[in-house]
Amino acid sequence: MSYLADFEKALEVGRPPNIRTLFPNSRALIVSGKVIDRAMLAKGGAMTIAANGRNNLIIRGALQAAQRAHAAIIIEIARSEGGANAYCPVNYWNIARQVDALCNELGITVPVAVHADHYGIKKPADVPAAVVEIPTIFEAGITSIAIDASHMADADNLLASVELAKYIPSWAGMETEVGEIKGKLGLSTKEEALFMIQGLNAHDVFPDWIALNNGTTHGIEASAQGIQVELTAEIHKSLAGYAVSGAQHGTSGNNSDRLRAIAAQTYTTKANVATALQMVSWGLAVNDYGNAALDANGDFIKIPGEGVTEELWQEMRAYAESKGWKKGDYKSLNLPFENKIMGQPRAVRERMARRVENFIYTLLVEVFNAADTARFGVEAILEAGSYDIGPKTGRIESPEQWTEARIRERAASQATDKGPQGNFDD
Repeated sequence: MSYLADFEKALEVGRPPNIRTLFPNSRALIVSGKVIDRAMLAKGGAMTIAANGRNNLIIRGALQAAQRAHAAIIIEIARSEGGANAYCPVNYWNIARQVDALCNELGITVPVAVHADHYGIKKPADVPAAVVEIPTIFEAGITSIAIDASHMADADNLLASVELAKYIPSWAGMETEVGEIKGKLGLSTKEEALFMIQGLNAHDVFPDWIALNNGTTHGIEASAQGIQVELTAEIHKSLAGYAVSGAQHGTSGNNSDRLRAIAAQTYTTKANVATALQMVSWGLAVNDYGNAALDANGDFIKIPGEGVTEELWQEMRAYAESKGWKKGDYKSLNLPFENKIMGQPRAVRERMARRVENFIYTLLVEVFNAADTARFGVEAILEAGSYDIGPKTGRIESPEQWTEARIRERAASQATDKGPQGNFDD
């Protein structure tokens, strides 16, 4: 049977309840994050992009790339980017609507998950507000979430994740995290990862992904260390009995060879790319690491005839300079300039999206090994006959061994190095 025939069947049964309610007449195959993970596992040695859609044209370009590569894909936004204190116009409550509209406009026929990345919990007092807010983002069309309480001590991270998992639909994708993204400082360990996954398992929480601090950084600067492939592979191997895949954060800042190694040598199925896509969409020069290139004066290099108009770029630069922003702060241009960006001529908007499309297509096909994974996602839905394809494992650990008291006792006995304190970007 043809892929398109299977796609039609998957449309009937594969869209989660929140998506069917919001978009009853849609032909967009918006699915649980679980579906995307299973698609990569079915191909083997593959990971797909989780594209941070900081503006509408990035989402457009990402979807066009996925269709061209016939790849299952994730469109995401992090809490810092699109939460209650957002610096982007795309947010937790409108991203699904943008994805759905663009899928229908562009005739996208690959599975797409909509992921709430880095739902950050910085302290235990943040949990009650999250209990209220998390259901609202699923009501708005989110189909997958990363509960990131890694800023806290291991015991508090685990306990917050157990509590908040109660408010994630059982069919939805879930990511957990150990270790803040701090580059070569405070690297994650097997012990930390096992503590988290075993503790969640004891409470019938079976995350699809785990994110580690495996040597990367967020933002525009190249890391001296980059992804530590061997460390990642070692930790993933230690978790093999719990059927959890890897989520690679800080993908920008690593060259293609290192990213190919992560896809081929670890259990990573999700690779976040944020800053690089922003720069590409604006028309800035980037290197193989996805980092913006700088000229002799330390300024971004705007490529004439690419991205935003030269006039708008100068306006954006002047705005940033008036605020005293450093290069890493340019991400905050997304919110004040979205309407001006969308008010550019069609040809300019199209070239912005096309540049993102070409960048992501190359990653999907030549680096991530994600080409032709759409069919595996559709097959996972049809095999289950449902939008809810279930967890990859069941309970292994004993709940009696993972009470709050035992969790705190276990955590206290672990020797961990979290690295320096600070407000690390997520």
